[in-house]
Amino acid sequence: MNEQVHLAYDFPLLSVFWTMLVFFLWIAWFILLFRIISDIFRDDTLSGWAKTGWLVLVLVLPFLGVFVYVITRGRNMGRREMAQARARQDALDDYIRETAMGGHGGRTSVDELARLSEIRSRGDITDEEFRRAKELVLSGSWASERAGGSPSTAEGAARDRSETAT
Repeated sequence: MNEQVHLAYDFPLLSVFWTMLVFFLWIAWFILLFRIISDIFRDDTLSGWAKTGWLVLVLVLPFLGVFVYVITRGRNMGRREMAQARARQDALDDYIRETAMGGHGGRTSVDELARLSEIRSRGDITDEEFRRAKELVLSGSWASERAGGSPSTAEGAARDRSETAT
């Protein structure tokens, strides 16, 4: 009965191992806690009172609150995160698409030329006005006019024509 009992903590290498294990578990716990808190705020189906209740439960009784939250609402956490990532990706794609089109509403010079031809065939502009507008479109200056908020070349030419007639 006088033999000495050695605990795992008495050995320096095991001491470092246990300290690292506890430290990494502590970090993992905080990562899980913050993911749950962000999921509470991300969920649009929860009312304000429900969000407050979950937040109080998770912060006041962290172990119990996190375990209950993961059991009851954990299945949809991934779905909500995927939906948010998809929405961010769609917004980025829309921004890139809009920027690639030159910021003029997605209309290309081909669309503008077709529109000019249609306006000329209706008789709203003369051949000379059509030629000038076509030169503007082909030179690319119509895109800078559109970015500035002024009407398109074809609309401007038709408007100028109607003002001249009155």
